[in-house]
Amino acid sequence: MRYFRGAAAIFFAGLLLAGCTVAANGDSKASGCVAGADRGQSPAGLKQVTLCITSGAKTRAFTVEVAGTVAEQAKGLMFRTELADDAGMIFPFPQPRPASFWMKNTVIPLDIIFVRSNGTIESIAENTVPYSTDSVVSGEPVAAVLELRGGLTAELGIAAGDKVVWQAK
Repeated sequence: MRYFRGAAAIFFAGLLLAGCTVAANGDSKASGCVAGADRGQSPAGLKQVTLCITSGAKTRAFTVEVAGTVAEQAKGLMFRTELADDAGMIFPFPQPRPASFWMKNTVIPLDIIFVRSNGTIESIAENTVPYSTDSVVSGEPVAAVLELRGGLTAELGIAAGDKVVWQAK
């Protein structure tokens, strides 16, 4: 019986690890990251969903708040004092447009990620300066902007051209 429990533990650990690996084709569902999965409401009252970023052979899952209204987008992550490594905020736009953000009233540094309509990352403004009123702009029209903890994209190797999926297909 002791051998069976040990073998079973190894088997189930292997299954868990398999769920965290990425398919060679970058399929986020095969990686265990299910984009658009409902994660309930955040403490700020915003809808939360799972967002997947595929970078090379790795897909990473984040729980992001959706700033879907003009008021939610105007407030963004202002006044927040921390942001977990697996959390962020997505700002979807009804139509692709040039995007401009600033850090006024934003206490923590952020990586601001500009996402094209095809889901690829157009550019990343890394470690933006808290409280700055300088504009951080996209290089072309984008469909969404994603904010993560400052410095996280460099730590994880996330770069322009990587794929972002946050809505269920």
